Amino acid sequence: MGRPVTVTIPHQLGRQEARKRVEASLDQFKVQLGGAGLGNIQHAWTDDQLGFRAKALGQNITGRIDVRDSDLQIEVELPGLLAGFAEKVAAKLKQQGPLLIDKK
Repeated sequence: MGRPVTVTIPHQLGRQEARKRVEASLDQFKVQLGGAGLGNIQHAWTDDQLGFRAKALGQNITGRIDVRDSDLQIEVELPGLLAGFAEKVAAKLKQQGPLLIDKK
């Protein structure tokens, strides 16, 4: 059974500016995820939600980033074999998530 990991990153940018910053930092973020062992990373926007898929240790990982007026909500669904890493994943998202909206 999978385990969801949800992290909220507050901001004061407004939805439109936050989305622009997320879009601008996606390539760098994907490189960081690749360095953490995630491969075959794919993403697609639907309105203000960025859905993504990746693989780690042969397991499929899915998630999304909801860009909202005053925060980003990042949710990652870890499959059963990776569920034991949920706390580490949450800590990493809290640390790296703000980089998605930092001014470049």
